[in-house]
Amino acid sequence: MDLEALKKDLKGHEIEDNPQIVKQKSRDFFWYSPVLKRQLDDVTGDLVATPSSEDDILRIVKACYDHDVPITTRGAGTGNYGQAMPLAGGLVLNLAKLNKVLEIKPGSVRAQAGAIMAAIDEETRATGQELRMHPSTYRTATIGGFIAGGSGGVGSINWGGLRDFGNIISLRVVTMEEEPRVLRLTGADLHKVSHAYGTNGIITEVEVPLTATYDWVDVLVTFDGFIDAVRYADELGNQDGILTKEIAPVAAPVPYDYFLRHQKYLKKSQSVCLVMVAPFAMDAFIAFTERFGKGSVAFRSDTATEEEMKGLPPVFELAWNHTTLRGLRVDPTITYLQVLYPFPDHVEKVARLTRQFGDEVPGHLEFVRFDGKITCFGLPIVRYTSEDRLEEIIRIHEENGCPIFNPHRYTLEEGGMKQTDAVQLAFKRQADPKGLLNPGKMIAFEDPDFDFKSDKTFLFPGLAR
Repeated sequence: MDLEALKKDLKGHEIEDNPQIVKQKSRDFFWYSPVLKRQLDDVTGDLVATPSSEDDILRIVKACYDHDVPITTRGAGTGNYGQAMPLAGGLVLNLAKLNKVLEIKPGSVRAQAGAIMAAIDEETRATGQELRMHPSTYRTATIGGFIAGGSGGVGSINWGGLRDFGNIISLRVVTMEEEPRVLRLTGADLHKVSHAYGTNGIITEVEVPLTATYDWVDVLVTFDGFIDAVRYADELGNQDGILTKEIAPVAAPVPYDYFLRHQKYLKKSQSVCLVMVAPFAMDAFIAFTERFGKGSVAFRSDTATEEEMKGLPPVFELAWNHTTLRGLRVDPTITYLQVLYPFPDHVEKVARLTRQFGDEVPGHLEFVRFDGKITCFGLPIVRYTSEDRLEEIIRIHEENGCPIFNPHRYTLEEGGMKQTDAVQLAFKRQADPKGLLNPGKMIAFEDPDFDFKSDKTFLFPGLAR
């Protein structure tokens, strides 16, 4: 790695080598995990480059290839298991200036990878359309970062996950070769780089589908018992005529303790189902809730006064990993897990594990469409005591048929994918022969004899998407 030669080659580009700024741009939300905080707290790059165009990226990539300098691509750094941490140092490629919305058509939008998702929606709403799904970090996350590091989010109750066919239309990707190429990927080829942490290509443009936009109504439905909230969420998700965008039950005392701006609507003993409902569906939603019989509407944004709404975050900023974030602001000793409760007995699995762990692992579920079925992912809070106990909690979940997508690991195989992805591995060998893109995150590339799947007997076929 010849950094001085690289700096000379990159003269004229926006380069930053101030150690404090470089370290700040080298970090994501890895500190959600006490395990990753211990492992990654000192990780930093050596340089930050901020290109203004795809041509800039091509020149930067060529120079880094020539001087054997690793590149870690960065969006807004809102990922939370070390996806954007430059383990081998080198150059952090900051895509913040590639932030333009390039084209809006009926049904789709094309944008540069560094475009903020809320800013994309601001432009698409003028045409009556919005993004199908987004993370809870919608106001700060980039579209490229979401596709490279995310898996789903707000909207997944209707549209499933990012890797489901149809949720990405096309990607422009720069390879890390002696002569870098620009590729346009579509169809099955999208799986080569989606949710690959930027290990095998640099995403520069994204085209994704749009859906009809609504002034979504935020609703908090309270319950005396968490499992009642879970059963309500499951039934609501299966109401084909009620259009929702978010359904998330959260166990007491988490809502009262962590949702501080909504605390006046809650009691400490109450579990809550967080819901986003289309305005035209509110009458039907209220009728369904009354028929269910065990929940009470504690708050709805469409009847709240301007004074009541002042300072309240949207419901999606209470859900997904914002639940954990709000918890960490109150109690920095907690952490979380990422769980799948497979259909069709997902509710029973939740109930069984809730009885087993009690308040050590307060429940938080996100209802989604998974392989066409309504089921739930979990992002439960964990009252952390030790790494050994955390591993035991993970083992118990998996023994009960609930796979953990481990947010306390920074590699693709151990965290997001649950197995070696042969397609992504083969593409990395073509597009990054020196292994300079985000090194350390794809075990199978660095250890060709390693097959994660054969090493993990708890794997469930078909779950790695």
